[in-house]
Amino acid sequence: MTTPIPPSPDGAPRGDEGVADGAGGDGRAAEAPAGTFTAPSEHRPAWASTSEAESWAAAGSAAGEPGATASSGASVGTAVAEPAGVGRRRPSSGGPVLAAALLSAVLASGGTILGLAGAGLIGPARAPSGDGTPVEGVGTRQPITIDESSAIIDAAAKVSPAVVRIFVGSVPDDLGVIPDAGVGSGVIFDAGGWILTNRHVVQDPSGQQADRLTVELKDGREFEGRVYGVDTLTDLAIVRVDGRDLPTAPIGSSADLKVGQLAIAIGSPLGTYSNTVTSGIVSATGRSVTVDGAVRLNNLIQTDAAINPGNSGGPLLDAAGNVIGINTAVAADSTGIGFAIPIDLARPLMAQALAGQPLARPYVGIRYEVIDLQLKEREGLPVDHGALIGPGRDGSGGELPAIVPGGPADKAGLRDGDIIVAINDRQIDAEHPLDAVLSGFAPGQSVEVHILRGGEALTLSVTLGTRPPDL
Repeated sequence: MTTPIPPSPDGAPRGDEGVADGAGGDGRAAEAPAGTFTAPSEHRPAWASTSEAESWAAAGSAAGEPGATASSGASVGTAVAEPAGVGRRRPSSGGPVLAAALLSAVLASGGTILGLAGAGLIGPARAPSGDGTPVEGVGTRQPITIDESSAIIDAAAKVSPAVVRIFVGSVPDDLGVIPDAGVGSGVIFDAGGWILTNRHVVQDPSGQQADRLTVELKDGREFEGRVYGVDTLTDLAIVRVDGRDLPTAPIGSSADLKVGQLAIAIGSPLGTYSNTVTSGIVSATGRSVTVDGAVRLNNLIQTDAAINPGNSGGPLLDAAGNVIGINTAVAADSTGIGFAIPIDLARPLMAQALAGQPLARPYVGIRYEVIDLQLKEREGLPVDHGALIGPGRDGSGGELPAIVPGGPADKAGLRDGDIIVAINDRQIDAEHPLDAVLSGFAPGQSVEVHILRGGEALTLSVTLGTRPPDL
């Protein structure tokens, strides 16, 4: 079920809420034992072999704006006939002045019309075509719009077959009754039977990892599923079923999401209404929430697409039908505030599963504070972005070291007070926080850490460790 969360003030999380690692060290879930499944060697989906996700595109159509015509003119006095027998009238000295004034007015009005036409604000009137459709005037500037309705319809048709309903145990006899727990959604990311979902979806009512799952597809087929592994950092899990040539959802990218772009959610709200489609927008990115009273999730996508209990584990899509997130939580006592885990955080886990490896997260072994304008001014820092390495505090208020002794950072030469400004070529800032950037790497990989130390720019190579399950 989708995890309801109490409202909490939004703010930049400290990396010292636990030992910092590839994702800041904020997660506190214990690692569940990985399954014994091995990956099929004959299949590799397109997303797993390329580093860049498909870019989203939407159909556009030009909507006409009514044209306008303008005219100007001058009143001309009526000529008076001369009486008979009267000689020719003497030319008035005011004639040239009047002619100049009229000429000036005509030129001025004509210049105004040309200026407005050049700006696209007026244009020739549009006569209707034979079928009644207005014909656009040549040179008239037209607004470009996205047909959201068509995008939602196309995305739902493309992805819905790959969205599954997951039950802990067996399918209930009476599906008309809304279950209290043990049901959620998932999305098939590999045709060999690999499913991405939430960790809390595969837990039984006591909070333990379920031994047996039932996975139901849109076409009515049912499979017995088993948990391959759970994420030690976020609320993610991977389930495996014994299936072949299953429908799959295209995996997109969450790296460059824009606030306000279309967002589409598919899942089984309340565990009963399977393959329900709702839509909204990306309301914000980089959100942090606390679920189940203790577990903190960072770097989430906020959306107003309706997400209800039972939607957990289902996909959040962009306008092109690409998966950009996994729905995970809703704010308690709220309307239109839901959260999804960015798909880029799940990408390393999916690759590990397909390779037959246990799910693991990278670990650096530092504690840090996110740098913003307030911290820069308070500490007199040279930059307003990045991560400041410094000591943290445990639950009782005791000080914890900034660098974990013997950890990857310690071995690489990082020090208390260093400012991390980039990892490889990715700048660390509000849009790309350190924990989110590091979570895109796997344990054992080496990364170039760019730091500022005493005003000097340095680059250190750090070989990432494996995040301990008890953080």
